[in-house]
Amino acid sequence: MKTCMRHTALAMTALSTAVALAACGSGGGGDPDGGSSPTIGLLLPDATTARWEAQDRPLLEKEIKELCGDCSIEHANAKGDVAIQQEQMDSMITKGVDAIVLVAVDARSLATEVRDAAEANIPVIAYDRLAQGPIAGYVSFDGQEVGRLQGRALLRAMGDDSAGSRQIVMMNGDPSDPNAAQFKKGALSVLTGRVKIGKAYDTLQWRPETANMNMSGALAALGVGNIHGVYAANDGLASGSISALKANKVQPLPPVTGQDAELGAVQRIVGGDQYMTVYKPFGPEASAGAAMAVAAARGEALDQVGKDTVRPIGGKQVPAVMLTPVAVTAGNIKGTLVKDGIYTVEQICVPRLETACSKAGLT
Repeated sequence: MKTCMRHTALAMTALSTAVALAACGSGGGGDPDGGSSPTIGLLLPDATTARWEAQDRPLLEKEIKELCGDCSIEHANAKGDVAIQQEQMDSMITKGVDAIVLVAVDARSLATEVRDAAEANIPVIAYDRLAQGPIAGYVSFDGQEVGRLQGRALLRAMGDDSAGSRQIVMMNGDPSDPNAAQFKKGALSVLTGRVKIGKAYDTLQWRPETANMNMSGALAALGVGNIHGVYAANDGLASGSISALKANKVQPLPPVTGQDAELGAVQRIVGGDQYMTVYKPFGPEASAGAAMAVAAARGEALDQVGKDTVRPIGGKQVPAVMLTPVAVTAGNIKGTLVKDGIYTVEQICVPRLETACSKAGLT
């Protein structure tokens, strides 16, 4: 590949993860003779979880363009449909893109397409979720640590009752998402023996409305006054659960966990409806994902980007970047999300939250 290269250091936030890779070229791309500019496919799983289109997509596109000014980006969103994402993968392979960044709707169901891409010499970077098959690299956060952070926070909010007399409901994520299993495993490592799990649900496609329905069912089965905490695997499930609790006149609300630091969740935390969320700094993840994608598209070694390793099902050990998540409660919103520029105080502190924001030290 006839390209000139420069090395770009990418800050990985206070967690001190650094990424370096060769970035700019003079017309190389996937063609070894330098005949075309690289094209990178970006396949996102759904529009239900706000982060994909609001945070990850613009950050990834920005980072890719900064690293590779002549790269083009082909974006598609599967809207939670496995068959649609399979078609999108096939389309990317047919177009002959130089690399694909994939957030799989269903890791197992996309394994064939990942293998087809590899056979077509198109490297696939699994982003946030570990896809099955011969991927080329992986960028994500420690999923079990996410669950541990949620579990510890829930115990703390309930008074850390070591007698195990507190009863909780678990709203786990989509079982087809390998991250959901990691979150659940991490949470159970903290909660088992410390609380009674009254009801536990897996939530297909992470749908808040499904969590709402399941929480209503849990309240009917367990009793309005017998739920002392809710483990919700992400902010969407937290929202659905809290809506059901309010509709059933549960007062006061039990502590509810979350993940993804959605703006609505942050406002619920300030207002006292949700206890915590897990912040996975999108900037460092996008930086690492873009670095891997550009390196892969240019045929460069990914172990210069990913110093960790993972072994996906149906694939060999590959380079990975594993980042550290952060627990966010009302007391550290300013020092995390506001400090990192994710949200401004003005975005969080709408008029109805004026008093609560003052109490949380945001105004």
